[in-house]
Amino acid sequence: MILALDIGNTNIVIGYLESEENIVFVERLSTDLGKTSLEYAISIKNVLELYNVDMNTLEGVIISSVVPPITNLICQAVRTVTGHEAMVVGPGVKNGLHIKMDNPAQLGSDRVVCAVAGIRDYPVPLVIVDLGTATTVEVLDAEKSYIGGMILPGVNASLEALVRHTSQLPKISLDSPRRLIGKNTIECMKSGIIHGNAACLDGLIDRIQEELGEPVTVVATGGLANVIVPHCRHKIIIDDALLLKGLLLIYQKNQQK
Repeated sequence: MILALDIGNTNIVIGYLESEENIVFVERLSTDLGKTSLEYAISIKNVLELYNVDMNTLEGVIISSVVPPITNLICQAVRTVTGHEAMVVGPGVKNGLHIKMDNPAQLGSDRVVCAVAGIRDYPVPLVIVDLGTATTVEVLDAEKSYIGGMILPGVNASLEALVRHTSQLPKISLDSPRRLIGKNTIECMKSGIIHGNAACLDGLIDRIQEELGEPVTVVATGGLANVIVPHCRHKIIIDDALLLKGLLLIYQKNQQK
């Protein structure tokens, strides 16, 4: 069994898995720069105990992180709770991905992890959309090379900025609007955020296909994929486990090495 953690700007995703088909659980903790390693250790220990995890079955731990200030804290916390040294996705960790970027070292580890799983599981050319704190779009060409992508404000970040910088717009939930053309302020906001982001993704996919000169497979992941993707006009596959599958693949590649 493998313990996989993805440290994001908003949440830390914790997954316990034996294989892609056997994911025992997936849970989320809040990312908090003010916490100590002991506080994270207590939170991780509580999650493992909640699911009655037997430490004797734990083979290893792998971590991807886009929040460098707390990466070491989480590694210390994992060591305290499990006794294992975590493998951290980054330089020196084999991933098998060919990255055609100006500076490959700048590519976030979560992007690498999703791409590794994506090219193994889906036809190329491939577009991977991650709807999290930021919305990221990754493009992999017909040779399975990572050729670049886009980064745009996340759905919640856009909504929070809209509310914060206007005096009369209220905070709203992100459930689907009843209709496209809103009849009141809340309906207008929901439609703008949800249909606006869906239209943005559709437009980006059109432009990517135009630049590549061929159709692409599109896969979406991240906490808000199930909110936005149903309103898109392109066929988009939702894969909530893409990142965990990528972490498992990278862990296995480095064990083979």
